[in-house]
Amino acid sequence: MVVGLLATKTDVAVIGGGPGGYTAAIRAAQLGLDVILIEKDRLGGCCTNVGCIPSKALIHVACLKHDAEEAGDMGIDAKVKLDFKKAMAWKEGMVKGLRDGIGTLLKMNGVEVIKGRAFFSSSKALSVETESGLRIIEFKKAIVASGSKAKGLDKIPFDHDLVIDSDDVFSLGGLPKSVMIVGGGYIAVEMAAMFAKLGSKTTIVYRGERLVKNLEFELSDALLKGLTKLGVEVLFRSEVSRIERNLVVVKTPDGEKKVGSEKLLVAAGREPFYEGLGLEKTKARIDNEGRIIVDKTMKTEDESIYAIGDIVPGPQLAHKAFRQGKVAAEAIAGQKSAYDNEALPFVVFSEPELASVGLTEAEAREKGFKVQVGKIPFNVIGKARCIGKTEGFVKMVADDEGVLLGVHIAGAGAGDLIAEAALAVEMGAMLEDLAATIHAHPTMPEGIMEASEDALGKAIHLYRGKKR
Repeated sequence: MVVGLLATKTDVAVIGGGPGGYTAAIRAAQLGLDVILIEKDRLGGCCTNVGCIPSKALIHVACLKHDAEEAGDMGIDAKVKLDFKKAMAWKEGMVKGLRDGIGTLLKMNGVEVIKGRAFFSSSKALSVETESGLRIIEFKKAIVASGSKAKGLDKIPFDHDLVIDSDDVFSLGGLPKSVMIVGGGYIAVEMAAMFAKLGSKTTIVYRGERLVKNLEFELSDALLKGLTKLGVEVLFRSEVSRIERNLVVVKTPDGEKKVGSEKLLVAAGREPFYEGLGLEKTKARIDNEGRIIVDKTMKTEDESIYAIGDIVPGPQLAHKAFRQGKVAAEAIAGQKSAYDNEALPFVVFSEPELASVGLTEAEAREKGFKVQVGKIPFNVIGKARCIGKTEGFVKMVADDEGVLLGVHIAGAGAGDLIAEAALAVEMGAMLEDLAATIHAHPTMPEGIMEASEDALGKAIHLYRGKKR
């Protein structure tokens, strides 16, 4: 603590105003606690400003353009002209509206927001560097929600002009004619589909052998087919070695390949960000993967400090952070709350859209389950035919007693369909529960019902032969 400075006392200090941070602050305030939130940049964090929200907005623009161009069979002969600057302005206005809304919610709930860089001086106090000088915050409990940052390439550092990260995408002045994307995870493939649909010549360079490798194999296969159909070139077992003027030199299994590209987007993942936070002055500890160790209440090894979101173990997903923020606030307020969720849905907004929750078929078998599988292609779903989105499927994985273990979806609306599946997995539902639930017709969720029926051997709209 700096001698001579008056300290501001609070029940809860939250570091970071992203999804987890602002959610934790609001929930703690709802429970009657005095809360201060410190954010060094913009409320909403990565998700609202340069992540989930702006990316899905531009992906929506790209899909509208692409769908119109592909609607010839429906009698729509569209000649679409993209005004990229106008699309970016629309995106920015929408983002600002959400960001301002977060600020309004914090204010209405009585949360004090301080703009500045926070760092621990002890397990009970924070120093905050603000434009008007240093402030000292003494807290009973603190919640660290400092988020993550983009990983770069050692050989080719970001210059944020030619070599860009995913944050830079949302401040581009124009649509590049060509883009090379390094990485094979969800950010890489989402950006690839978006740029391809907008009209950029797109190449993916990936060291691995399968895109989004944590997903069900069939989802990865569908993704590769979908991207290839868009004209995206995917170079597996390859890596960028250097840049020669306007050419990117890629080392492939077949030798070096030189590819012209206006932008080199490095989307090789994100890493926890707590640089300069002063965690060493607390009892909080880091694991071997660089994540802050927490228990089920999100408490670190320091009794006064909690941590949530991208900086703790588990997938770096905004909806995980939302849940963890609520848990941390409730635990601090003395309520019985724990992050013990069974179902954590994962969505990839690429081509096709992918969604997954629970165990893959391979994971279930590895864990020793005797597995039942049901699979329904979208081309037998009436609504899919009505909207011309027949490429895709729903796959159900259950044990031999019919308990649902996982659901995996490729195709239109997969990200919305997974909500019912996540609820079913979380509740320990049976295949029969889903099969016997009346689903409105014609709707895409009928695929959930029919895939469950298929696993039970009684699908109506897919012939599997007569049951003996």
